[in-house]
Amino acid sequence: MRPFLILIAAIGARACQREVHLEGHQRHLSTRGIQNATFPPILDPNEQILIDSFDNSSISTWAYYFTHGRTVAGENKTMAEWTASQWEESGFKTRLDEYYVYLNYPVSHSLQLKYANGSIYEPTLDEEVLDEDDTTSYPNRVPSFHGYSFSGNASAEYQVDFNRLKALGISLEGKIALAKYGGPFRGLKVKNAQEHGMIGVVIFSDPGDDKNVTEAKGVLAYPNGPARNPTSIQRGSVQFLSIYPGDPTTPGYPSKEDSVRMEKANCPKIPSLPISWIEAQPLLQGLNGFGIAGKMVNRTNWVGAIPNVSYSTGPAPGVTLSLDNVMEDRITPIWNVIGIINGTYEDEVVIVGNHRDSWMVGGAADPHSGSAIVVELAKAIGRLVETGWKPRRTIVIASWDAEEYGLVGSTEWVEEFLPWLKNAAVSYLNIDVGISGTIPDFAASPDLHSITTSTGKKIIWPLGAPNRTLYDAWAQQAGEISVLGSGSDYTAFLHRGIGSIDLGTTRAPNDPVYHYHSNFDSYHWMSTFCDPGFLMHKAMGQYLTLYLYHLANDASLPLEPANYGPEMQAYFSDLKKTIASSNGTLSLAELSDSITTFENVAKEFNSHRDFAVSSNNTHLLRRLNHKARDFSRGFISRVGLPGREFYKHLIFAPGLDTGYAPVTFPGVTEAVLAGNFTLAKEFVGETAKAILTAANILRLDLGERAVGGMENY
Repeated sequence: MRPFLILIAAIGARACQREVHLEGHQRHLSTRGIQNATFPPILDPNEQILIDSFDNSSISTWAYYFTHGRTVAGENKTMAEWTASQWEESGFKTRLDEYYVYLNYPVSHSLQLKYANGSIYEPTLDEEVLDEDDTTSYPNRVPSFHGYSFSGNASAEYQVDFNRLKALGISLEGKIALAKYGGPFRGLKVKNAQEHGMIGVVIFSDPGDDKNVTEAKGVLAYPNGPARNPTSIQRGSVQFLSIYPGDPTTPGYPSKEDSVRMEKANCPKIPSLPISWIEAQPLLQGLNGFGIAGKMVNRTNWVGAIPNVSYSTGPAPGVTLSLDNVMEDRITPIWNVIGIINGTYEDEVVIVGNHRDSWMVGGAADPHSGSAIVVELAKAIGRLVETGWKPRRTIVIASWDAEEYGLVGSTEWVEEFLPWLKNAAVSYLNIDVGISGTIPDFAASPDLHSITTSTGKKIIWPLGAPNRTLYDAWAQQAGEISVLGSGSDYTAFLHRGIGSIDLGTTRAPNDPVYHYHSNFDSYHWMSTFCDPGFLMHKAMGQYLTLYLYHLANDASLPLEPANYGPEMQAYFSDLKKTIASSNGTLSLAELSDSITTFENVAKEFNSHRDFAVSSNNTHLLRRLNHKARDFSRGFISRVGLPGREFYKHLIFAPGLDTGYAPVTFPGVTEAVLAGNFTLAKEFVGETAKAILTAANILRLDLGERAVGGMENY
């Protein structure tokens, strides 16, 4: 049977690529410590040393190095060694942790559209070589491909909800999906197509996602201006991330050279290719007038902004698409770079991580804005150590490999060192896309919300109105801390009960278009359009460094368990709305009671901590610090979420059908959405027990009160 082409469209979150979160309701935060409402910010001597250690010109130098080498996962050990050497110069003890993982690499690909009249269109599947942008012409530049894609023949269809197309009476089996980027993670687009009997997928970018910065609105395209270069192609992984991340062949255990290999249960069995909008245009035009017109589909963001395209669903009689994709499978080494400065309390550890691999020669935003910032962070910490300072808590910095394929390096590392992490890890701080726009943007577990906002008040923001802090820029343009889903290296930490933050910047509507996973995410683009002078890099680096400093050094650990209370109440309200819009009923009394109990215990915890601080009771404070470190382990399910046991956090998780975007109270919510109220009832109980477990970890028992001198408190 000859494959047909069908259009599918969608909207939503993307990993690494940040979307602005417009200001919404701000729940009351429990705050202590590093408050700063003055300008310029008032800094203590150690903070001043850290701030003054940052130099935008040296950050530019680090960025230039990282973006001028090919850094596809498992290919550049030299860059790993260079990173380690930079950290060593700053006083960190370093090592390379090696894993042997399954990856695949492109060999060849092609796409051919055959019209009913017999004429042929063959896109190049390449990006333009630009005289202005040196790395676009490198002989070892990376072809467009999907990591973990299947070797085979077939392809073509549009992007949106597959069930929507079926509801419209469109047959999908045996056809090729031409899908628009956006909405569910690209791997789930391939998964959905596969499960609907489709035989291949082509995924295209669309200028309709570029807000105000488009050629259609009179803005010049890169390299002549900030609009999208029409030939830009978004590479990326098509692993089924919402099932489990990491090496597909070693789920749940670290991938060593002699590890037992399992079947790849989270990888596609149909081929896929990415394509630019300019080369997708003829494919889309071939469907004009056939099937259901785009405007009649009645789906948000189905219709994009590619000129002379109606976004009709197809198929078009006699029009066929042929896709060929050949990949080379390997079990190959990858290298995580680890740097350590031991603290006074080695059972309390703060970890900062950024990934080093990318899809191209480049990656100026993703990941190397973060890579350059972490090198500068290490230099700043080293300067403070030179003064005789030693952190209370051990500092670990990490440069992960193979994040892009599916969070592989960080997941394998967490799986190897999980017993130590469960006993010692305070928090994990992730910087992936450090700079891609002008709006500071944060997603974090609730215990980190307070330090997230208060640290921002200590950093001068280099853009916009004068006398603004980073906090001011965030509050005016974003104003809400997002819930963590997945899509970057915090995932394995979070789902083992370690509080985490993912930080960076995102695009405002008039910011230059970020060429996500494209050759045009280059040093030239970054230094010319996104962050000339690397001033935002400097500010975000200062922010991350002060954040790390306070977590590693404050006598009273700046975590606020109580902030889970109002967040869980908000998630509870959302869950009630989900149930109300369903066709079933479900008692939430047990869940509601557990949240109330947690809130009461968290208030007691705050009172006990205030007493420990005011009475200078260091023994009691250490015990309470450990409780703040450990309480979120209670939210972790022993068996995990149904059908995806890797994901164990019962308060939030990536959605089964989104891949990146979060779902709150996921065990309950997804069971309700699936119409399985028996399972939903079970997870009401499981989630309530988890919340009570977290509360019990926070609680001081009578023996602990006696030891802490609080018998009558």
